[in-house]
Amino acid sequence: MKNFVVKTIANAGALAVAVWLLDKITLTGDGTGRKAGTLILVALVFGLVNFLVKPVLTVLTLPLFILTLGLFTLVVNALMLLLTSWLAGKLDLSFHVEGFWTAVVGGLIVSIVSWALNVVLPDKD
Repeated sequence: MKNFVVKTIANAGALAVAVWLLDKITLTGDGTGRKAGTLILVALVFGLVNFLVKPVLTVLTLPLFILTLGLFTLVVNALMLLLTSWLAGKLDLSFHVEGFWTAVVGGLIVSIVSWALNVVLPDKD
């Protein structure tokens, strides 16, 4: 359970960095507390998307992963971020990613920051 909380916090932090760095990834809200709550909810959606959809998509596109020597991971991460944005819209969360190339850069930022935060944050139960 603690590992789940740590990963969710890391994802929320990584999404916050992507929102901060990229103008076309937006998070709107009235105050800091509301934005933080929205980030946590979006991080939960992002984690769920990565847990359920990403493995299936990875298996289906395995030849492309092999052909591009793993660079297709950027495309898959972008698609996961776009799917999260779409689901956030359906759940009335104020998180939006505008465009595929923004999602590619955002996915790269989220991956790097999430990895770094997972290294720093404790994850032992």
